[in-house]
Amino acid sequence: MSRFQRVRDKLRGAYDSGRQSVREARADEVVTGEPPRDDDVEPPPREPEVVHDSTNSRDDAEVPHSLRIAAAWSWRLIVVGLVGWALLHFIGIVSFVVIPLAIAMLLSALLAPAVGWLLRLRLNRSLATFLVLICGLAVIVGTLTLVISQFVDGASELTQKASDGVRQIQDWLKTGPLHLSDAQVNQAINNAQDWVNAHTSQLTSTGIATAATLFEVVTGMLLVLFSTFFFLRDGRKIWRFIVRLFPVNARWSLADAGDASWVTLGAYVRATVLVAFIDAVGIGTALVILNIPFPFPLAALVFLGAFIPIVGASVSGAVAVLVALVDQGWVIALIVLGAVILVQQVEGHVLQPLIMGRAVAIHPLVVIIGIACGATLAGIIGALVAVPLIAVLNTGIRRLSRRRPEVPPDAVVVGGTIS
Repeated sequence: MSRFQRVRDKLRGAYDSGRQSVREARADEVVTGEPPRDDDVEPPPREPEVVHDSTNSRDDAEVPHSLRIAAAWSWRLIVVGLVGWALLHFIGIVSFVVIPLAIAMLLSALLAPAVGWLLRLRLNRSLATFLVLICGLAVIVGTLTLVISQFVDGASELTQKASDGVRQIQDWLKTGPLHLSDAQVNQAINNAQDWVNAHTSQLTSTGIATAATLFEVVTGMLLVLFSTFFFLRDGRKIWRFIVRLFPVNARWSLADAGDASWVTLGAYVRATVLVAFIDAVGIGTALVILNIPFPFPLAALVFLGAFIPIVGASVSGAVAVLVALVDQGWVIALIVLGAVILVQQVEGHVLQPLIMGRAVAIHPLVVIIGIACGATLAGIIGALVAVPLIAVLNTGIRRLSRRRPEVPPDAVVVGGTIS
């Protein structure tokens, strides 16, 4: 055999051996279930498992999307609830400080325009704040002194007339269309007294606990005065200091929300005082025209009650109707009731939308729920502070949740303001 023939036989043997190894490999793939493939064709890349953007693993992808959303909301609400509970518990512990600060904040929002007016007259800020605070304190003390003296002078007569009115109502329940028996009338009176006593203790519990001693009362009043003075004089500096405690990226939005909330609080307090004054003047004028006794104390009661929206004015108006019923009879009492309803309607549909504006507008249901929660948590002070707190939070949250406006490229954040 020539050398060429031997080389050719070796090449053919190598080729046959390679083909045999390929046939054996394909046979193994058929046995193991893998698809046969040609040596010259690479298999396509295996597609990755589809995992949702909100999941971190295949196990999360197997959970329904709605359940994952519900779980996410649930644990976040639990965290918010725990933080809220801790905050309320802390406020309850330091309520002796929080209540005067809240009152001082409301007074500052009311008196801030007067300080600004004096500053425009080139007065020193400290002097302008002192003058406004002294004048405001004189007005409040004078009004309270006059109202208290009027009530003290006519307390005995008013109590007697109220008792007569209650007896007239009892007689009407017996002889009127209801024809109730003495036992039914007494049971109804006892139920009403129990309800009033229970809710009165609930409303005044926090106030009594706070003002348990004369020292606490005096200290609280001094804290209100000093806090009001420094809020009026250095309020902007205090707010800038608070804003600087937050990250730089959040300062602009926080400063904007704080400024809007302060404007809302000032508008609410001033509008409430104006609306309360108009209510007192309207109902007081009706009482004077109808010759109802104690017109000024009743008008003052309407003025004070108007600071608790919806509920306060209605209760104080009911007292005026009761006094008119005792002194003048059913006809005059109905006329007074009509005057009270008319004033309330004008307040709710004309004065509040016109004076407070849309920025302070709150749905009546939210007002009622807020007053109830405030009275439950903090008594009378809670009922007074609940609505302005809701108004401030409403404005602040709306400002924080809206799209951030364009900031000029040359703007510099300085203490929470854009310069």
